[in-house]
Amino acid sequence: MDNSEFQLVKMALNLRRKRQWIKLCSVFLVAVVLCSLKYAGVLIFRRSRYIAREGSDVSIRSPTLRFSSENGGTGRYLVREAGHVWPKPRQQVSTADVFVLRRGTFNFTYAPGSQHCEILDLAFERYTEIIFSIGEAATSRRCDADTTCPRELNVLVVSIKEPCEGASPHLDSKENYELTVSREGVKLKADSVWGALRGLETFSQLIYRGEHDLYTVNRTDIQDFPRFPHRGVLLDTSRHFVPVKYILQNLDAMAFNKFNVFHWHIVDDPSFPYESVTFPELSKKGAFHPDTHVYTQKDVRTILEYARLRGIRVMPEFDTPGHTLSWRHGQPGLLTTCYTKSGKHRGAFNPVHEDTYQFMGKLLKELKDVFPDQLVHLGGDEVNFNCWNNHTDIAKFMEKQGFHYYAKLQSYYIQRMIQIVESLGKESAVWEDVICSGSNNDPSFHCQPEGSVPKNTVIQVWKRGNWAGKMAQVTQRGLRTILSACWYLDLISLGEDWPPYYRCDPHAFSGTKAQKDLVLGGEACLWGEFVDWTNLLSRLWPRASVIAERLWSSEDTTDMDDASVRLGEHRCRMVRRGIPAQPLHPSACPFVPV
Repeated sequence: MDNSEFQLVKMALNLRRKRQWIKLCSVFLVAVVLCSLKYAGVLIFRRSRYIAREGSDVSIRSPTLRFSSENGGTGRYLVREAGHVWPKPRQQVSTADVFVLRRGTFNFTYAPGSQHCEILDLAFERYTEIIFSIGEAATSRRCDADTTCPRELNVLVVSIKEPCEGASPHLDSKENYELTVSREGVKLKADSVWGALRGLETFSQLIYRGEHDLYTVNRTDIQDFPRFPHRGVLLDTSRHFVPVKYILQNLDAMAFNKFNVFHWHIVDDPSFPYESVTFPELSKKGAFHPDTHVYTQKDVRTILEYARLRGIRVMPEFDTPGHTLSWRHGQPGLLTTCYTKSGKHRGAFNPVHEDTYQFMGKLLKELKDVFPDQLVHLGGDEVNFNCWNNHTDIAKFMEKQGFHYYAKLQSYYIQRMIQIVESLGKESAVWEDVICSGSNNDPSFHCQPEGSVPKNTVIQVWKRGNWAGKMAQVTQRGLRTILSACWYLDLISLGEDWPPYYRCDPHAFSGTKAQKDLVLGGEACLWGEFVDWTNLLSRLWPRASVIAERLWSSEDTTDMDDASVRLGEHRCRMVRRGIPAQPLHPSACPFVPV
């Protein structure tokens, strides 16, 4: 064998050895992967603060969803129904004793001496459908012959003290209730119809599918009331028009979470969808489309009544003097005009012309007659002073009034608006910009001295920079406030982003008890730049649910692990009720048609 042949043989042997090593390593790698797969689910869920249940897969019987080892499915990540309540009640004692309900025999009624009203009559019908929507198969299923059925409950008896016929919710509404589930039946007591509605929602959440696929509820005693009186959700219907259908669906979701204020940011720069009786040209020329993208007076009445029947106030916001570009089409001369190198521009309302205040007086008079709530939100945020700076009449007015900066002129305008609102028997809410200066992420700020706005004005704190300091200064001046700075739900992030919302507390600032008492509550805000009817509900829920619990439950309700379990069940509950709430982590909801 010559040298060249020897080298070829040597190369062949080396190649064979390499192939053997590659094969051996591949087998070893496959074995490692297969062993790891057994525990992969637990490891993944631990990263997301959720640990899958231990043990073998459990066969789950359901007319709509089945998970069992027999059919190849897995129950490891199945969200377990247990009747957990969201938001968490103030006091709840439940035992292992269980009772069952059946659609054909269970009903609602009034206790002797209780007030009666249509609000509750309609709620009885609504909650009958909600409670028995888990799965129709349960209504006809019976216990096996060799087992004993739990005791059956046939009636929920409601007792309320205050007259409720024709009532509307307000800031001071009483929402406390007591709920008892025992062998003697289900009893719900409340001072007002609004507390009774909250109690009905709690009762509906206590019910789950137990053994034999029966509607099951544990023996329970609950005493509950909200921590804050103002628990709101803001929707922006100007940047994208939201059809009435989806606004009503969101009101249902709000009721499922015990929210009680719909902050309707109805108009803004992009469009003016509100159909005004006094100034019809505003929507005819300012809406995206004058026929299809407007809220008619009938639409508004539908939304108001739907909200009222669920104990939800509707607070309208017509933001001025800024955010008003859509107004110019239907009301020429309302906005200031300025000229820059790039051309002619429209700015904010002209605050020095009396025509502006006459126009707003007429519009606010209409809004007073349309919207029954005591609060009218006047906006007042993010006013662009550029066009004011280029306007001769404004410069002369400021010199005459002794105003040395434009924030003072803005304050003058808002005070005039508040006076109009007060003359109509209403109260005003405004964004923090009206009394506090400083950019969104700038921790430095300054709030105007006491007396810059009337004492009954509500200040909404929205800028994230040092919101706690602003809450302290606003309340120190004796003004009521609501918080939304840490609850902007149009801002999204990867993974489970609800914990920061859950940790944010409106009372987390340095102040006296008297100052804390001036905090009315807070709002989850969903601005419409990237939200329309296609993603509104999934973007809001269940992220807004954690804000609902922060505003309803006691201050010491802070257990994140407990909240995670209850929130998972509540998310599935909302999905089953028709709310497309987004998932929190890899999981499967029982009793949900797919």
